[in-house]
Amino acid sequence: MGARIIDGKESARQVKAEVAELVAGLQYRPGLATVLVGDDPASHTYVKGKRSDAEEVGIRSTHHELPGDVPQADLEMLIDQLNSNDEVDGILVQLPLPGGLDSERVVARIDPAKDVDGLHPYNMGLLVLGRPGLRPCTPSGVMRMLEDNDVVVAGRTAVVIGRSFLVGRPLALMMASKGVDATVTMAHSRTPQLAEVARDADILVAAVGVPRLVTAEFIKPGAAVVDVGINRVEDGLAGDVDFDSVREIAGSITPVPGGVGPMTRAMLLANTLKAAKARRGA
Repeated sequence: MGARIIDGKESARQVKAEVAELVAGLQYRPGLATVLVGDDPASHTYVKGKRSDAEEVGIRSTHHELPGDVPQADLEMLIDQLNSNDEVDGILVQLPLPGGLDSERVVARIDPAKDVDGLHPYNMGLLVLGRPGLRPCTPSGVMRMLEDNDVVVAGRTAVVIGRSFLVGRPLALMMASKGVDATVTMAHSRTPQLAEVARDADILVAAVGVPRLVTAEFIKPGAAVVDVGINRVEDGLAGDVDFDSVREIAGSITPVPGGVGPMTRAMLLANTLKAAKARRGA
C-alpha cells in the first residue's frame, strides 16, 4: 500500500489562511522587504513566489534588486535603511548571495526584530536558550507539518541527518525542546553506520543535500520520513530520500516537490506577522 503522503501544500494553505485572517483584523498592513542580489534564475523565481504569497495574505511587499557585483558596503547600507524604516516589519535577503559577498555579515546586519528568516545570531541564541523568538522558516514548517498530520513527536526518537544552521541544527533543537520532547540524534553524511543510526528513528528528517541518500535500509518500518532536500539531477528534481523505495517501508513521507518547500514559504508569512505584532505591540 505504501506510506501516507504528508501534503505540504495543504498545510501551507492552512497557514496562509490563518495569516490572512489575522492580518485582516489588524489596523495596519505588515510590511515585508525582499532583497535580491544578482541574476540567478532560481533565486528570482523563489523571491517572486514569496512576494506573491505576501500580497495574497495582505502583507505589503517591497522589493529591492542589486547587481551581483554590488560592494558589500552598499548591500549593508541597504540593510541599514530597511532596519530604520518603520513601515518594514520583516527583511528577507535571498540566499545564497553571489560569490565575493559575506552572507554571514549580511544576516548579522539585519535587525533581529525584523529577521523573518530566523537566522540572525541573536534569534538562534534565543532558540538555544529555549526562549521565544523568530525561528528559521524551514524547521518551523517541518514542525507544523508533523502537527497537522498527527505525527506524535513527544517521547519519540528522532534522527536529523544534516547539521546546517539553516535546517539541521535548529530543527534538532526545536524537536528536543521542552514541551516538544523528542529524543534527538543529529547525524550527517560522515556519521559512521549512518543507515544503522537512521533505523532507530521514529521520525527521520533528511536535510543533508545529497540526492537520494536515504534508501530503504535507513528506515524503521512505520517511521515518519521528512525530506527537506531539493536537488537538481539529470531527470529533474530529487530529494535527499529515495522516495520510491522508502515509501514502501515508512508510515508517512513528504514528497519532493510539494512537501517541505511550500511550508518554508508559508512560515515566512507567519514570521512576518509575528514580527509586525511584536514591533507594533498588537
